[in-house]
Amino acid sequence: MDKVAVLIPCYNEALTIGKVIQDFKSQLPEAVFYVYDNNSTDDTAKIALEHGAHVRRVPQQGKGNVIRAMFREIQAHAYLMIDGDDTYPAENARSMVAAVLNDQVDMVIGDRLSSTYFNENKRPFHNFGNRLVRGLINYLFKNEIRDIMTGYRAFSYSFVKTFPVLSSGFEIETEMTIHALDKKLNIQNMIVDYRDRPDGSESKLNTYSDGFRVLRTIARLFKNYKPLIFFTLVALILAIVSLALFVPVWDEYRMTGLVERFPTMIISGFVALTSLVLLVSGIILDVIAQQERKQFELQYIRVRTLESDAQDDKHLA
Repeated sequence: MDKVAVLIPCYNEALTIGKVIQDFKSQLPEAVFYVYDNNSTDDTAKIALEHGAHVRRVPQQGKGNVIRAMFREIQAHAYLMIDGDDTYPAENARSMVAAVLNDQVDMVIGDRLSSTYFNENKRPFHNFGNRLVRGLINYLFKNEIRDIMTGYRAFSYSFVKTFPVLSSGFEIETEMTIHALDKKLNIQNMIVDYRDRPDGSESKLNTYSDGFRVLRTIARLFKNYKPLIFFTLVALILAIVSLALFVPVWDEYRMTGLVERFPTMIISGFVALTSLVLLVSGIILDVIAQQERKQFELQYIRVRTLESDAQDDKHLA
């Protein structure tokens, strides 16, 4: 098991990958570097090999697929994840890894948004999207995470081996953050500088399609992690619609003693019944979610124990 593993997911980063590896090696000379190449058509893999990294290939396109492979295959006491585009400073690497190894932190978030991101990033919709996602998640999950979608993070062994990667693309960082919040893991925010990509290096993010996928992921995870709130809100909306349909029928009945709009009354009844079913579904799913949290705690303890045993064996050897 490696003491520190540096994980670099890459897709066409030949221009910057060599410098990224070199910069982070100067800060973490004891670390083992892994570059996971996601179908690059340039010399990313070749340059990474020349700079001493272990290169592995992931044929399934998408950052989430790459991180799933990384987390499955690599065993380490601490993991540092960075992008291969040379936008993150290496100077924070030692502190982020130390927080995992020494302070029992499960995930360290390299916070760009509290430093230079909005000045360096020249894409206004990306800036708006980061603010929107941060506001949504902090409101829905009652927290104060400063940077939701940063690709600069450090993880514990326990986090990596208990995190179920469900996303396939750039929404993976959002999924990591929500998972850690829901499971009440130890999260630490560390402010880092951000610099925009160098000339000639192009972002792989699509502002609109990837932004929509992130928002869809937030909605999906909110439904899965907080089903009672989610289904109660939907049930309340349907109950209001049902009431709005029923009130005119009731007023007409009081005035004439007749129900002349049977279709409206029937639709109102079906909408009200659907609202009730959704409310009951939310209660049942909330019980299931609570049970899953209990199961996660037991799994987390088992993984933590395995890691401690591995460290003890290493010291004895």
